[in-house]
Amino acid sequence: MSGSDRQIKLGAFFMIPGHHVAAWRYPEASASEVLSFDFYKKLAQTAERGKFDMVFLADGYAISEKFPEAVAQTVTVRPEPLTLLSALSAVTSHVGLAATVSTTFNEPFHVARKFASLDHLSGGRAAWNVVTSANPAEALNFGKDDLLLHSLRYDRAEEFVGVVTGLWDSWEDDAFVFDKDGAVFADRGKLHTLNHKGKWFDVRGPLNVARPVQGHPVVIQAGSSEPGKELAARTAEVIFTAWQTLEEAQLFYADVKGRLAKYGRAPDDLKIMPGIFPIIGRTEAEAAEKKALLEELIPQEAGISLLSNLISFDLSPYPVDGPLPDLPELAQINGGKSRFQLLKDLAAREGLTIRKLYQRIAGARGHREISGTPSSIADQLEAWFRGGAADGFNIMPPYLPGGLEEFVNLVVPELQRRGLYRTEYEGKTLRDNLGLRRPLHPAELERTAAGKSVVG
Repeated sequence: MSGSDRQIKLGAFFMIPGHHVAAWRYPEASASEVLSFDFYKKLAQTAERGKFDMVFLADGYAISEKFPEAVAQTVTVRPEPLTLLSALSAVTSHVGLAATVSTTFNEPFHVARKFASLDHLSGGRAAWNVVTSANPAEALNFGKDDLLLHSLRYDRAEEFVGVVTGLWDSWEDDAFVFDKDGAVFADRGKLHTLNHKGKWFDVRGPLNVARPVQGHPVVIQAGSSEPGKELAARTAEVIFTAWQTLEEAQLFYADVKGRLAKYGRAPDDLKIMPGIFPIIGRTEAEAAEKKALLEELIPQEAGISLLSNLISFDLSPYPVDGPLPDLPELAQINGGKSRFQLLKDLAAREGLTIRKLYQRIAGARGHREISGTPSSIADQLEAWFRGGAADGFNIMPPYLPGGLEEFVNLVVPELQRRGLYRTEYEGKTLRDNLGLRRPLHPAELERTAAGKSVVG
């Protein structure tokens, strides 16, 4: 796609009742509807009305009780994402359905089967956000004393993704013939057994679900560490990432896109979509008032807990109005390395105290926060999009449903007016709308290659 034809891709990141750690206290937030299907249905249909590419659900496998007061002050429950997205597939028609599933505490066969099923149920709209677990509390729920080392988690993740995609290719696209007269439901010759034996997994296969509508559900990755960037360059089709400045985002964009060629991939095979936390007002003053109110509503313990978890370092013993203490070197961090470095750099660059830093990241959690009028929000998105920093954005509304409705009603029309964003969906599947190629089955690739060699 030429530069002039490129259009912004958008994901709607649902964290209920909003991304701000104090969103549940915001007067217009629907705090009691964290597990309400009707609420999620309304949000998904709002995103579809706004022509979003996808709705996106984060997930985790533990409630961290390290900060007891924060457990009482923050939202700690959420629905299991694949269950919820399966239900949402029946009440939406176009918007993609993206779920986070960790490779650290799951098995490849289960993950392959669930996403293949969701892709069929939704008519080709499933996406898998591949993550490695960074919360030590999760290990305790799976019979482990602690997390694997960061490098080992990514080593396991790379093999995990390979097994899942191999299982998705168990059947060729035209394997099912449904020949009633001939008593042939499926062509046995088009079934392929994986027989994977690796460092982390032994998986025979084949998968007992037909090849997904999209060939493979779209693979999303969120890590921005060195191992994360390499894994993304080899396997991911969308990256959700966090950057504070245009320059940082441009460097990341160029770095990851520059790694694709060695894996036989083109730049358009991967969409980079930084997270954006927009506070929207009809005037700049209104946006500033919303921001100030959200900051006032943050319980101190909840703010310290959030920041401590994001940097994998307990800040509770330190004065909240003092600077960050001396933090460990990056190599000593076994949690999220890229987020640790981003927040450490932010505090140093702007001279932030612990309180000021948690106020700064209490909504965006290290992603970029922008506030202002619809026009100024669009200006900033356009600058990153045209400036080689992003192919699109993962929108993180501060509170729901209002934050999403404001973006759809006020910012989307401004982007459309500028010719930067679709007015109708381009196709039926998530791949169609993202402009991603449907992967050919390995057997088809072999036949194509054999045909070329014969002709040659």
